[in-house]
Amino acid sequence: MEAFWSSAILVVLAEMGDKTQLLGMAFATRYKAMTVLAGVLVATLLNHLLAVALGDYLTAFIPMETIQLVAAISFIFFGLWTVRGDELEGEDKKQYFGPFMTVTIAFFMAEMGDKTQLASIALAAKYHNLIPVWMGTTTGMMISNIIGIFVGVVLGKKIPERIVKYISAGIFILFGYAGIIASVHDQTMLYGLLAGVSVITAAALYFLTRETKTKSP
Repeated sequence: MEAFWSSAILVVLAEMGDKTQLLGMAFATRYKAMTVLAGVLVATLLNHLLAVALGDYLTAFIPMETIQLVAAISFIFFGLWTVRGDELEGEDKKQYFGPFMTVTIAFFMAEMGDKTQLASIALAAKYHNLIPVWMGTTTGMMISNIIGIFVGVVLGKKIPERIVKYISAGIFILFGYAGIIASVHDQTMLYGLLAGVSVITAAALYFLTRETKTKSP
């Protein structure tokens, strides 16, 4: 259950302000909410199955401690990515074979190389348990898109996106630091790694928030 709940929570956090959540909001303005959610479910099941299978396979030839450390650092990267944010690049304009297939294909393609797919790979590598991680990441994706549709359609986007984004990013980065502490047992190496990661993270946050303010009207 730890693998399931950790996967679900981290994907929910990763999806806040993500391109695919924005995509859900966009589609919900054109199609029925249940059609959008059904398309998201099918696309996520297929996409994340590929991701967790790859992550689970990695443990066959890479030491678990190394994978856990890389996964922890990747969580910090996902947090920074959340601060940076995503923009739609026309995915919501594409028409394929009707509402359901349009949503399914668009979501599947949008998830390729997205941070939630990369997070799914990292989680599968960390827990080495394919089914709970697969179900957890899928659950997290569905929860985040339900929230996105609710916020986008029912509340009319009245909740400030920046606040949601920064809270999600902060929690995600904390998960990363916790993972580093848990996976590195040598104290000297741990302190050096934490110091280096903290400097890089602080610098990245400075430039990302500065860039965000510059783009703001």
